[in-house]
Amino acid sequence: MLPRTMRVGSGELTFAPFESTDSNGRLAAWAERANVQVAGKLDIRRLRKSVKVEKAVAFRGMVNDIADDHTAETFLGHYAHGTTLRVLSGSTVTTAQQTWLDRALEGPVVLDEPAVEALAGPEALKGLGLTVDQAERIRQGELDMGVTSCRDPYDSPYNRPGELCAVAPLRCLECRNAFVLPSNLPQLLLFADHLEGLRKRLSPPHFQQVWGLARTNLASVLAERGAGELEAAHQQISEQGLRLQLPLSSLVEFDA
Repeated sequence: MLPRTMRVGSGELTFAPFESTDSNGRLAAWAERANVQVAGKLDIRRLRKSVKVEKAVAFRGMVNDIADDHTAETFLGHYAHGTTLRVLSGSTVTTAQQTWLDRALEGPVVLDEPAVEALAGPEALKGLGLTVDQAERIRQGELDMGVTSCRDPYDSPYNRPGELCAVAPLRCLECRNAFVLPSNLPQLLLFADHLEGLRKRLSPPHFQQVWGLARTNLASVLAERGAGELEAAHQQISEQGLRLQLPLSSLVEFDA
């Protein structure tokens, strides 16, 4: 193929065979003209690897997207090492960390008595994303789902919109819609006993996978309650003969 030149605007664009490894080749000539300093051997294949690394960064390690001009096997055999592999590994680790961080931060809103009284205030409504009607119904106990109250039982993250939440109250302590009020304390204590019984019956990995987040959030909620509140709640349980209100299906837990 012979060099071919065409005029573009006020300049010229030349097409010619590319010699990637020849010290007198086009890449070397371009680098010299552009005053580009390259450590090591000047080879066009190094540019190709750099492009692959940039694509790995841009696509966060999705091999099918990065390997768009050859097979995934070729990419894994020729590019998935060194810098590219570190990018892929880092993306995988940070994605997993973000997933667990989102789960850890996604939990109930805990309110004390003063906060419950101020729930209908405009600042509280705006900060919590509640309507006036939702706030009033929470205060009156109309949205009590058992161990917590709920901003909207028909807008559950575990169900399709418009369907009544099917996992309350078992998943309430992991839900962004949940509000823990002082009046929920007796049921929370009973739920803590329920989880403790499950922990003794199930294998540690299974218990942690299914109930670990709920137990962690529950422990955090109870840690914020004073000794007097806990004692009064235990007394209420005893005097009123309160029992944990759970679906019948939750009374059996299989370690599978």
